[in-house]
Amino acid sequence: MKKFLALVLASVMLLTLCACGGDGTEKGMSGEVSYDIPEGKVIPDDAILEIMVASHPSWPYDENWKIWEYVKDAVGGTVNVVAVPESDFSTKFGIMLAAPETFPDLISFGSKSKTFGSYCDQGAFLAFDDYEEFLPDYKAFWDNVPENERWMIDTRAEADGKIYYSPVHGLERSTNIRGWLYRKDIFEKHSLKTPETMDELYEVSKKLKELYPDSYPFSIRNALNNVSVIGASWKEGFVNGVYYDFEAEKWCYGPREETMRDIITFLNKMINEGLAAPDCNTMSTTAWQELVATSRGFIMPEYQVRIDFFNNLARTNNPEFTMAAMMPPKAEGGSNKVNKYNNPPQGYGVPNTGKAGNIANAFRFINWLYTDEACEIVSWGKEGETYEVVNGEKTFIKEDDAQSVQSLYGVNTHGLNIRFDPDAIGATISKEQYEVTDFLLEHTVANLNPSAWLPLSEEEIESLADLNTTLTTFTNENLDKFLIGKRPLSEWDQYVKELSELPIDELLAVYEEAYNRVK
Repeated sequence: MKKFLALVLASVMLLTLCACGGDGTEKGMSGEVSYDIPEGKVIPDDAILEIMVASHPSWPYDENWKIWEYVKDAVGGTVNVVAVPESDFSTKFGIMLAAPETFPDLISFGSKSKTFGSYCDQGAFLAFDDYEEFLPDYKAFWDNVPENERWMIDTRAEADGKIYYSPVHGLERSTNIRGWLYRKDIFEKHSLKTPETMDELYEVSKKLKELYPDSYPFSIRNALNNVSVIGASWKEGFVNGVYYDFEAEKWCYGPREETMRDIITFLNKMINEGLAAPDCNTMSTTAWQELVATSRGFIMPEYQVRIDFFNNLARTNNPEFTMAAMMPPKAEGGSNKVNKYNNPPQGYGVPNTGKAGNIANAFRFINWLYTDEACEIVSWGKEGETYEVVNGEKTFIKEDDAQSVQSLYGVNTHGLNIRFDPDAIGATISKEQYEVTDFLLEHTVANLNPSAWLPLSEEEIESLADLNTTLTTFTNENLDKFLIGKRPLSEWDQYVKELSELPIDELLAVYEEAYNRVK
């Protein structure tokens, strides 16, 4: 660590000595920044840009992927991609931190490390804000996004208000979209109305139970985790944990609130009357999938991708099977929405290599990724090779429908999905799944829980880890007992009293202090 900090200090001192020369170069740190870039390219012909990317286990990096071939051709120079399996990525990154001279020019993360901000504080990564001369397209793009899309860049800021981790655009329309799904064919068969309130959900579940005695109509799984999704039905933003109440402008702890008692009371009633599975909090994914696919589960809060998953799985034996999206039902005082989770985790960081030319080219590459040209290339590739236009619509070229464009061409893989055309995702799934995207997002709360993106110091991370472990162990154990009736709900006040003896306020104080630094 001392070696690393020494390098950081040296780099900072050199940065202050940067000066622009009159010969078309900008001198600073070690090396020069060349502006002799061929027309239509991004970096100089003699430049070498090394990019480290996480290799996803489902579509491991392939050096023959056409998308990277097109990217390299468009960028110019020499672009070397170093792929590291996701399982080894953290270890590899840790080794580089101990020996900063081994840093590549760019690192594409599959998700942002909780300690990324501390690396930025130490000088390991460079702020985009300090290199705007190389980022005109990046700046123009984010300066012109609609106001309701500003969260995509605002939530990437570190404690100093600067951006060190490239914001992503386009994948918010395909990543972790949650909603409420239902068996449309079953509802139509029995002329049932989709519920708009929790009372109506209860009543329609009873009717479905009468029609299908072996079923659990409300087929929620991982119930306590799912409270953080459906909590908005009782109170916008409410989760089973720490959350920021934007209306009251304060940090809250869900498990001790009356809202949690209301939710647990509802779920307990559904379980007791056989309308939800008794093991809905612990049921295995396989058992839950079988429940739904065999027409014994009809309403559920779930990921959007489950529409195609179940329709494709079940229609072989039941062509009428139709999983579709419905409006989230609400409780009194709540909303017809789910909480927000469609925040893509990917991003690029630019390591402080101390090499001015390499740093400039790294930012030039990132800048290019926000252009229309780059968006077209990384999303679709090249017409006639990776896609074709059929009846006015782009369609990926595949010999077998079972082939994934990720494995085939590298579409939407790490390092290639910073600005992305959502329609390219739509081309890989069914129309019935893709066409409900707007509907699902309209029924998603606007604000992302700050606890999901808040930049924290190493000390805060360590403190929160200890506090959260203590609190989560206690609350989940007791909430599960309330859920399945092992502890009567008449003891809720006693539970809250017991909970008050734990360091909740200490936990909230850490979040509040961190949030005050950035809001």
